[in-house]
Amino acid sequence: MKKNDIALILVIVIVAGIFSFILANFVIAPSSERQAEVENVAPITSEFQRPDEKFFNEKSNNPTQEIRISEGGNEDPFGSRSQ
Repeated sequence: MKKNDIALILVIVIVAGIFSFILANFVIAPSSERQAEVENVAPITSEFQRPDEKFFNEKSNNPTQEIRISEGGNEDPFGSRSQ
């Protein structure tokens, strides 16, 4: 490489660095403008509040019960018997 080539590369690198620095200052907001309002969240406690009696009472359905549609004793329901 010649001296002129090295000098040209250095000038391009310096100009590109200055341009990217200026562009980054326009795109990225300064830290004084990066403030946000956030909602405070209540801490989790070990207390358990009783659920509403309207939904959880003795007359409610129990979703954990096994549901049987029929007594089907057929052990080969699809007829895949060996012939």
